[in-house]
Amino acid sequence: MKKIVFLAAMFTFLFSARSQDNVYPAKAYKGLLFITNGTVHVGNGRVLENATIEVKDGKIVRVGTGIAIPLGDVKVVDAKGKQVYPGLILPQSDLGLKEISGSVRGSNDYRELGDINPNVRAIVAYNAASTMINVLKANGILLANTVPQGGTISGTSSVVQLDAWNWEDAAYAMDNGIHLNLPSFSTATAAKPEEVMRQALEKTEEIKNFFREAHAYLLETTHASTNLKLEAVKGLFDKSQKLFVHAGHVKQMLLAIDFVKEFGFDVVIVGGEASWQIAPLLKENNIAVILNAEHHLPATEDEDYDQPFKTPAILQKAGVLFSLNDNANNARYRNLAFNAGTAAAFGLTKEEALSAITLNTARILGIDARTGSIEAGKDANIIISEGDILDMRTSIITHAFIQGRQTDLTSKQTQLYERYIQKYGLN
Repeated sequence: MKKIVFLAAMFTFLFSARSQDNVYPAKAYKGLLFITNGTVHVGNGRVLENATIEVKDGKIVRVGTGIAIPLGDVKVVDAKGKQVYPGLILPQSDLGLKEISGSVRGSNDYRELGDINPNVRAIVAYNAASTMINVLKANGILLANTVPQGGTISGTSSVVQLDAWNWEDAAYAMDNGIHLNLPSFSTATAAKPEEVMRQALEKTEEIKNFFREAHAYLLETTHASTNLKLEAVKGLFDKSQKLFVHAGHVKQMLLAIDFVKEFGFDVVIVGGEASWQIAPLLKENNIAVILNAEHHLPATEDEDYDQPFKTPAILQKAGVLFSLNDNANNARYRNLAFNAGTAAAFGLTKEEALSAITLNTARILGIDARTGSIEAGKDANIIISEGDILDMRTSIITHAFIQGRQTDLTSKQTQLYERYIQKYGLN
């Protein structure tokens, strides 16, 4: 029986893996590309009606009205009546590291043994052929931060672009952050609350001691031997990396502030369910927040029923840099734009909500000089939709460009759609 179950699972995996063998990454486009006549949502709050985007060799050259299109060998995409947006960015995910959760272990490579693993690099395990990638592209997501999981320090994340042959092609910003999972200080259901607190405080001190040791190690001019774990966090001290602290409760976030004060780290809160309670303090300490999921129940019974929906607006009003995420395994992160749509219905403007899944995310991930908005000098990571991308009724992506390349939006789901259209003669 076990063999039958295993073979069935393997068949499912292999079928999934083979179902997009004919979908290839696009070739680089060298030359001029013009996207014309669309409503351009820049990503920084500005909206340009009937505008033109000029792209040369994958980079945005100009954006505006009255841009003349030269004669000759140029590519023109007419976006008349459509909405043009920056490509969406998924800030935290296991994309490319987990294919079939719990079913086929061989398809999952998102965590390592051990507790302190800053030297583990997610990028080298990234599967650029994951069937989920094209599904996300069809929903406007063109970049993702792929993150290891498990332990206290999980490892380093990297930003990938979703149109690649392998991880080397996919790498957009490598090893941009170290991921720290703080201990829980919650004693609500604990039989021995004092024991929970004691263990949490001990673990906190252990984490701080690791960073103190790393600081001392990095101050040495020569080393008797190389310590890979300590070497891996040197970017935190020179601010070439950020410390992504996975924390939801106030006590955990106050501890994250301690890391800023003691070590001077550039800290980002991931999760942040209770961030609305200490928004001014987060602003004061220049701490950004990635809100993991908006479509869930309140964290406590005392909160308003719609607290998760209106937390983005509270952070916006307080001046906290934040972005929105979708970490729902059942939907596999495709609802990122609709999470932003919910935030727009509970206090954000639509352009603020768009920024929370484009430019704000790029700033938090340290890639805003290259992407996140439709501005001159940036990569042409652009999507075109028939309607409002934040509204699931009208969000129909017709074109997606990654670094100027028009990517194939075929996915396993569109292939199945076509298959059964043929089967039942509905074409």
